[in-house]
Amino acid sequence: MHIKDDTGTADLPVALRLQDLTEAARDGVITESQAQALWQRWHYRVQPHSAAQREPGHGLQPVAAGPGFSFVNVLYYFGGLLAIGAMSLFMTLGFQQMGPMALLLLGVAYLWAALKVADHFKGRGLMVPAGLLATLAVFLVPLIVWSGQHLMGWWPPGGSDSLASYHTRIDWRWLTLELATLAAGVVMLWRYRLPFMVMPLALTLWYLSMDVANMLLLDHRWEWEFMRDMSLVFGIGTVAVALWVDVRTRLSQSAEWRQDFAFWLYIFGTTMFWCGLSLNDSGSELAKLGYCALNVALVLVGAAIGRRVFTVYGAFGVLLYLGHLSHKVFQDSFMFPFALTVLGLGLVALGVWWQRNEAAIAARLSAFVPRGLQPRS
Repeated sequence: MHIKDDTGTADLPVALRLQDLTEAARDGVITESQAQALWQRWHYRVQPHSAAQREPGHGLQPVAAGPGFSFVNVLYYFGGLLAIGAMSLFMTLGFQQMGPMALLLLGVAYLWAALKVADHFKGRGLMVPAGLLATLAVFLVPLIVWSGQHLMGWWPPGGSDSLASYHTRIDWRWLTLELATLAAGVVMLWRYRLPFMVMPLALTLWYLSMDVANMLLLDHRWEWEFMRDMSLVFGIGTVAVALWVDVRTRLSQSAEWRQDFAFWLYIFGTTMFWCGLSLNDSGSELAKLGYCALNVALVLVGAAIGRRVFTVYGAFGVLLYLGHLSHKVFQDSFMFPFALTVLGLGLVALGVWWQRNEAAIAARLSAFVPRGLQPRS
């Protein structure tokens, strides 16, 4: 923004941060609601708008960009993920020997402390560390529920007694931990509204898909085809949720909700869907051709809605199909390697052309999708 100097004759640029407005609200200069309203007005005024958003009647502002790949953010994420791993994946058996009561109290204390620090960081406008601490709180929910179940004698017999196995072993007994994590995570996400907090929810949905399959298989059989199909179904469901969240956030009038909350849902949902699809071997060449066509569609959908995870997985799927043609269908063909070379070079040329015209292509493809799913500016 600009303000006049002491003489009142010139405009001087002044850099404002959310932290400055928050401190002004804390000092009683303005209210918290005024601080949020001013930040939303000033912050998005300087962001580039798409052509559609500049048209009369389109009052939506661009979705807030995520954190950049800076040295400070690398330190934030590295430290935050170490803390998350220490209380989940890397938890040792020696730590669990403290007993369920001590673990329960420790988990609750850690969760309370993590949320208090997250409040502090968010109040100072430090959204990345605030998101990491709030995410750590979500990851502590399985520890608290697991300890409470053991303390009350409610843990089902059988299975692993190591909480670290929650992240490495498929078992229907983890369902209570997963459902509790989803419920608590949604509540905390609503409270803090920080996009990175969606990551443990998406990860938990992935775990849930495998453990539900284990429960339906009555715990004593392993049918990888059934697990594959469950992954496919849960993947489709997760992507559907991601699309719904994407539309809601892109069309939201609130600055806090106009963030990329769908990112992690797309990542895990597409991974579950694509892996389940790719492991499905029908033995029919027509079905394999349909698989290739579906992956081409993923590439186009990714370009149309601005989600490169679809494009990446779609490209992998096309390469798998071409590899199948090379090793199975045309393995005795003399000309196939040459044809594949020409095709490969053609794809490189297509990539060059695509890069030069990506903006125009994305704009044309986005015309075929709802306004709420059009790529971010």
